[in-house]
Amino acid sequence: MDTDQPWVLPMPDTQCFSDGDPEASLLERESIRLAFVAALQHLPARQRAVLILADVLRWSAREVAQLLDTTVASVNSALQRARATLEACDFELHPASGTLGTGALGAAENDLLDQYVDAFEQYDVTRLALLLRDDVIQSMPPFAMWLEGPDQIARWMLGPGFECQGSRLLATAANGCAAFGQYRRAETFGETGGGHLPWALQVIEVSDGAISGIHSFLDTDLFAAFDLPPRLDP
Repeated sequence: MDTDQPWVLPMPDTQCFSDGDPEASLLERESIRLAFVAALQHLPARQRAVLILADVLRWSAREVAQLLDTTVASVNSALQRARATLEACDFELHPASGTLGTGALGAAENDLLDQYVDAFEQYDVTRLALLLRDDVIQSMPPFAMWLEGPDQIARWMLGPGFECQGSRLLATAANGCAAFGQYRRAETFGETGGGHLPWALQVIEVSDGAISGIHSFLDTDLFAAFDLPPRLDP
C-alpha cells in the first residue's frame, strides 16, 4: 500500500473547542468534523492546510501566510478554491447529533460506543459488524487502505487485521468525534512480559444510530498529544 499520500492528523477536542456557549461549541465541533472529512478526501495539501488554519483554527490570512511562507493573496486564493471545492463536493454529510465527541453524545450513542469497545476488545467480529452502517468506511492513514461495508471490514479483521485481537481501547475525543487509543498486545511487537503497547488512534463517526466511519491513524506519536499512556500494564 502507498504511504506517500499526506493525511490530516486528528486533533484533541481539548485543543479545538472553547468552554463557552453550548450552541457555539456545537457549531465549532461540526466545523472541525466537516473540515476534517473534506480535507482528508478532497483537497490538495496547500488548500487543505489553508482551510483548516483559516476556517477551523481561525487564523488570519497574514498568520497563515507567515506559517506557509507565502503571500496573503496566495492564501486568500487557496482558501477561495478550497471553499468552492467543499460546495461542489457530492458526499453525504451526516447529522451533527451523531458526530460529536463522547462528551456531547446522548445515551443511545454512548451505549453504541460501549458496545463497539466491548465487541472490539472481545474481538467478536460478528457482533461488531452489526453495529456498522451498510455504507461504513474504514481507513488506516498513512496507508491507502479504504474498506466499505461491514462485510469488507469483517473479512479484513479476520484476515490481515488478526493481530488486533486482544487489543484494549481507551476513550478520548478528536476532531469533534469519539476516538479511542488502540493498544495491541505487546507480544505482537515481539516483546515478552505481557501488557499492551500503542498501535493506532481510532477516530469513530456515528450516524443514525450506527457507526459510519472507523479511521485508524497509525501514528503512535499522537498518543502523547491525547494524554494517552505510553503502555498498559498487564
